[in-house]
Amino acid sequence: MHALTRRHTAEFQARLRDAGVDLAVITDESSIAYLAGFWGYLSVEFGRPTFLLVRPDAAPVVITPAMESEMVSAMTWVDDVMTWEDAGARRWESVLARALGEKPGRIGIEAAALPPIVRAWFDDAMPGTKLRDISGLLGAMRTIKSREEIEIMAQAGQIAGAMMRAAEGALAQGVPEYEVALAVIQAGTRAAAGFLTGKGWEAFISPMIHNLQIMQSGRDTSMVHRRASVKALEKGDPVYFCFCNMAQFKQYKLGFDRMFFLQQVSGEAARVQQAAIDAQQAAIAAIRPGVTAESIAGAANEIYRERGYETGYRTGRSIGMSYLEAPELKAGDTTILRPGMTFAVDGGISVDGKLGGRIGDSVVVTETGSDYLTNYPREVLVVDR
Repeated sequence: MHALTRRHTAEFQARLRDAGVDLAVITDESSIAYLAGFWGYLSVEFGRPTFLLVRPDAAPVVITPAMESEMVSAMTWVDDVMTWEDAGARRWESVLARALGEKPGRIGIEAAALPPIVRAWFDDAMPGTKLRDISGLLGAMRTIKSREEIEIMAQAGQIAGAMMRAAEGALAQGVPEYEVALAVIQAGTRAAAGFLTGKGWEAFISPMIHNLQIMQSGRDTSMVHRRASVKALEKGDPVYFCFCNMAQFKQYKLGFDRMFFLQQVSGEAARVQQAAIDAQQAAIAAIRPGVTAESIAGAANEIYRERGYETGYRTGRSIGMSYLEAPELKAGDTTILRPGMTFAVDGGISVDGKLGGRIGDSVVVTETGSDYLTNYPREVLVVDR
């Protein structure tokens, strides 16, 4: 992993040089992981920022809380790790000021990801300093995945597949939703552990599958982003799983969704679900280098129109170390697809707040089309228990 993140940093430094940026102040967790190969667990939500300072022609510098510095130093390849303390003369503001120096030059930041407390510090400590948004420089790099990154995402896909098999295996009349959710977490954790050696950098990668998974069943199936509850599953229930907040490995995230029906499915519900499947498959069939992102959405939207349904917000999104990267598969995004781009491609319909059709997979754009990163049957799935 260190060889990969070193290459990322070297390319980023070259892009900073070409753009005339003297110093990049990186605070976004996914960007730090992409460049320096580590991530923390407290982060800025607790008012405890970590920084990665990247200059075009100098070694990068990490600034992190003292209590996390041992773990950070063990995970990252960056040699210069500066620490700060919660009180006294070594608070983060003082350490950051020292690392920036009196004349830092032209500073770049990821504007949308810059924590308000850091933005406020720049305004107070360096009034009049223009901060340039360099999100596009780094975002353009992250759009195209390397062979090593695709391999990690394929492993995440196998882990997600184990999670979905466990979900289907746990479904039965009378079983509470949370029991199914627990089966998913256990299966994913065991699958992830199978890809880890526990040696070197991998010793710091937890196999534990966490986060509240999206699970919608019965009359709540059309409620987007509902969580597992104590509700007991009933005969005829549709049950929808979205692992978009859970299907990840070594910080690389996927999109992966499936809908199941418990023992029986009505004709109308089956038609809605089949329309979602067909729209998603039309979108994936249209993916290839040289076409626009919006044309992929257009292929799905045509299916929806033919079946008499309204189209959704988007058909897919770029994925990587963040849940949402650029480009998006939606109307108005004219980005040209290239090999190495990775997308979560969805089929989704809600009808009158009563019925829903859902399916989602992750794919990588190849030289001739696309390959799946996630695999599970793409059909109307009925569980006979």
